[in-house]
Amino acid sequence: MKPHAFDAALALDPVAPGRYAGRTSEAYWNMVGPFGGCTAATVLKAVLSHPDLLGTPLSITVNYAGALAQGPFEVQLLPVRTNRSTQHWTAAIVQDDAQGQPVVATTATVITAVRRETWSLSDLPMPVVPRPPEAQAMRYDKAMAWLDHYELRPVSGLIPQAWDGRQHDHSVSQLWMRDQPPRPLDFCSLLALSDIFYPRVWLRRATRVPAGTVSITTYFHAGEKELQATGSGYLLGQARGQEFRNGFFDQSAQLWNEAGTLLCTSHQIVYFKE
Repeated sequence: MKPHAFDAALALDPVAPGRYAGRTSEAYWNMVGPFGGCTAATVLKAVLSHPDLLGTPLSITVNYAGALAQGPFEVQLLPVRTNRSTQHWTAAIVQDDAQGQPVVATTATVITAVRRETWSLSDLPMPVVPRPPEAQAMRYDKAMAWLDHYELRPVSGLIPQAWDGRQHDHSVSQLWMRDQPPRPLDFCSLLALSDIFYPRVWLRRATRVPAGTVSITTYFHAGEKELQATGSGYLLGQARGQEFRNGFFDQSAQLWNEAGTLLCTSHQIVYFKE
């Protein structure tokens, strides 16, 4: 059976201890490089493939030092410390430049952990919104390749239909989302989905300025049990900007499954140009 495009994009071959060879995927291409969520998921896939892995993902921070070019790259991992319940990793994606010299395109830190059943409570309930069948799926015309591999059903905060510079009074978007075609949710696909939102500055200003994520941190609240319960169902995502100033802004996001379980939260800092 042909693998899902997302699994094919994350394919890695071990070449040495802590080193994995991969190749960029045209299926998840963005404007000047791969979709950032796919790049982050590639790092996480390498960590989850490491023979010394302890536990499951707790958090990951990915810093985009530069765009990956089309072609091969290498993920380099180091488990810097393993404690009783947590394990700390550093990672980098390295790619040769035009002169054949290795250049770091992405750096990351990852924390995995052994989860134990304890008192648990959600202080961030899922918003009350129309169910997925009631929200119309977005259709793309000459959009970036990676959008073809997601089903997105906006509820509010649609991308502006007119780039008229009219300042909106908020930057909140809500939408149902899942892989296209559907695939069972795992940590890597959940991570990619946490970066699916378009830049909040576009909604706040209705001006399509150049923008790109500099750094994103995603916190995993779900374990294997919650992922299995979600299956290939929809996730509700909500994103909002917080401060826009001097060429950078930050935006936060939350993802729930259809049962209302908060699966992950994320925060990123984004560059934008006038």
